[in-house]
Amino acid sequence: MPDFLFPLIAFAAGSVPFGLLVGLARGVDIRQRGSGNIGATNVFRVVGAFWGVLVFLFDFLKGVGPVVLLRIYGPEGAAEGVWGVATALGAILGHNYSPWIGFKGGKGVATSAGALLALFPWALLAGVVVWVVVLKVTRYVSVASMTAAVAVPVAVAVQAQVTGDWRASHLGFALLIALLSVWRHRSNIRNLRAGREHRIGRDAPEPRL
Repeated sequence: MPDFLFPLIAFAAGSVPFGLLVGLARGVDIRQRGSGNIGATNVFRVVGAFWGVLVFLFDFLKGVGPVVLLRIYGPEGAAEGVWGVATALGAILGHNYSPWIGFKGGKGVATSAGALLALFPWALLAGVVVWVVVLKVTRYVSVASMTAAVAVPVAVAVQAQVTGDWRASHLGFALLIALLSVWRHRSNIRNLRAGREHRIGRDAPEPRL
């Protein structure tokens, strides 16, 4: 398949709002409950742990799947170059700005993690470690997610320094998804400043349906 088709396929896959679909299957419009976000964290809080984990896995696969398809069916070496980055970015943008729900969407954490697994597994590992440590210390999922996102371009830069394989497209992608993550968390930032952000283990969860 021509390499330019894969970012379009990735955007289409990323645009599927699994959080909304799972919520509707459970009888609730997730956009009207909790934070109003269609991502796994809000599904976890409103609908239940099992469904939140399921949505996370689906959103994660939206990020990793298109890049794997590019690696298998695209031109040789395409996934390691600009088209790999474009495909990963297409999946993330599809999730964040789904045309099926008025170009709105989630915060892109799970889909970005999937894309990172396909492109930069060591950077993903660094991000996961940072996420776990920050969540344990602060008990804020949003703070953990933003901090982990910022750690990713640092990890990509360190890996490039160690291997000597500096690619502007790779570092640019890592910086872009970090900025996207922080931008998509701007409502959480406002809540943090106002003292309204939910903490894991302290705030009473919303009723499960």
